[in-house]
Amino acid sequence: MAKSEIIERIEREIGIPGLAELLAERLTPTDLQSLLLDVYRQRARRQEPSAVLSDYQTNRFVRPSTVSPVSLAAWEHTAFDNLPPGFQPVALSPVCPLGTCSAVAQVDQNRVLSTTRNTEVVSDSTNVMALECAVQRRLHLRRDPKSTEQVHLAASHRLLRTQQYSQNPLLVPHFSLFALCSAGRKQGSLDFELSTLVTHISFYLRALRGFLGTQVRLRLAVTDFSANDRRALLTDQIFVPVQSAFTDVECLFDDERTGGRGYYEDLCFHVYAAAPSGEMLELADGGVVNWTQILLSNAKERCVISAVGSERVCTAFTV
Repeated sequence: MAKSEIIERIEREIGIPGLAELLAERLTPTDLQSLLLDVYRQRARRQEPSAVLSDYQTNRFVRPSTVSPVSLAAWEHTAFDNLPPGFQPVALSPVCPLGTCSAVAQVDQNRVLSTTRNTEVVSDSTNVMALECAVQRRLHLRRDPKSTEQVHLAASHRLLRTQQYSQNPLLVPHFSLFALCSAGRKQGSLDFELSTLVTHISFYLRALRGFLGTQVRLRLAVTDFSANDRRALLTDQIFVPVQSAFTDVECLFDDERTGGRGYYEDLCFHVYAAAPSGEMLELADGGVVNWTQILLSNAKERCVISAVGSERVCTAFTV
């Protein structure tokens, strides 16, 4: 990645070419942490209370959410009440290991708020849940190298992302996400993936119906990024069981979708709901990823993730 103009200017003004590379490569993580902690300790000591207040008013990362916490709590209660059997609710830490997203999901680290203690603020709870799934799957594999024991996690968590969203005011720096993550071992051709996708999809349809009401029109859109023609299989293994449980949910294939290509392995989905205006709003997104394969260096591991934007659920459907 090309060095930014800001870094080049800093190195030029300080008179140390390659300063960023020197700090990154020659200092151990703990030494770099100690250096940065002292820098920020000195800067914080010079801060005046008035400057702190001014920063609180202007810094987009620290301003409170405009969404009612009462509404969020009601949605979370509905979501947790509708979890499928076998799903373990987890309360995630506000931070996770440095590189949680960029090292596994190939997300640019500049989109993440990195800390001076070699951690990062959680920007995607599904990545963190995949770490926990890998930890639990590793324990199963130590007891039995061919273990098919599955791990299913659910979490409601507030995320923070650093990219600018000037084009869309609805996209804010921090927001709540209700997410699922499932991990297991390869079963047949796509047995684990297909059955788990149906479980995730059914959860979102059930929870959204429970919170928004049965009158809200829902749509499921499935995309297959593979080069194979698997429509008949996906119709039989996803659409049929979903529509047998939710007879009025529209199911279709979305061949135009490009978002998620390279992020999901192949299969992914969106769940939409009709807003009072009639517009179909994307609420839930999920699919198959290779994260536990990478984390455990085991090609037979399988992982399915998904999430729904809690803020949108709580605000977009009020008349």
